[in-house]
Amino acid sequence: MSSCRRSFSRPARGYTIVELMVSITVGLIILAALVTLFAGNSRQRGELERANQQTENGRYALQMISDDLRDAGYLASFNPGTVAAPNPQLVVPAILPNACATDLPTLTSAMSMPVQGYYEGNNAPACVTADLAPNTDILVVRRASTCAVGTAGCDPLVPGDVYLQASGCATEFSAGIYYAFDSNLGSLNLHQNDCATAALRYQFVTHIYFIANDDKPGDGIPTLKRAELGPGVFTIVPLVEGVENLQLEYGLDTSLPTTGAPAVYTADPNSYNGCAPAVCVGYWRNTVAVKINVLARNLTATQGYTDSKTYTLGLTAAGAANVVGPFNDRFKRHAYSTVAVLYNTAGRNSP
Repeated sequence: MSSCRRSFSRPARGYTIVELMVSITVGLIILAALVTLFAGNSRQRGELERANQQTENGRYALQMISDDLRDAGYLASFNPGTVAAPNPQLVVPAILPNACATDLPTLTSAMSMPVQGYYEGNNAPACVTADLAPNTDILVVRRASTCAVGTAGCDPLVPGDVYLQASGCATEFSAGIYYAFDSNLGSLNLHQNDCATAALRYQFVTHIYFIANDDKPGDGIPTLKRAELGPGVFTIVPLVEGVENLQLEYGLDTSLPTTGAPAVYTADPNSYNGCAPAVCVGYWRNTVAVKINVLARNLTATQGYTDSKTYTLGLTAAGAANVVGPFNDRFKRHAYSTVAVLYNTAGRNSP
């Protein structure tokens, strides 16, 4: 008699509560590690973006001011050094002109001063005081546009703007007329070398650089701004966000005869050597270089960071290191500096 074998299958068995809890715990640990990794990468990426933006802003501010300074004193073909006193067209102010003035007599006298400054904002002109950051320098740059009106790519004539027209005509030279400077286009009637072709006309530019507390009202973002001369008014134009300090030193050509090179640097030509007003004006007129120091900060704060550093921005008017900080806030900062040569003034001062 044969025997029958029975086969028994093992019943299905799931996870135990202990195994399930261990699995969940391991998964949570891995998930936490991934979240931490991703969060760290995100913070690092954000910090890198902030640093790159700050670097770009600081360098751009330097470049913008430097480029303008290199053109300071450009007056087309007119060279004030060729005009002998007491020609009435050689107008030299006895005192520093008001940088915000828009009247023609003041602008005419200011034309002989390619740069002018206000040390730490002292006696700042009215058109930039509304949001001026305290203890920051103000820089004024004056020149003619490097692009003649009517030339391809240049700005058109704007009624009410002030224009410079330099003569090339010997007949006009012999009459003591070297340039025309007016907002009335009918008064700009000088000629080129052939004494028949109308001389080119150039817009007269006055730029006033300063640091504002805000980019937009109340946003708390320090910003490099510029007041630009227009028809009878200055317009404020924001330039670079995050620039919170501007400090300048002016290279003066004090040599007699002049050499075109700075003999000394000072943060305030208005007080250099205790100068009298007319002598101070002479220092400004013979400024041939400018050391530019800017302090730029991130636009947003860095979590867990405190800025306990100090920053040296050149020298003070007394000749001491110009140190700012610590700020003890959460914004990262960096100082940038360069030297800009005023080629027009330096060239005229060269033997």
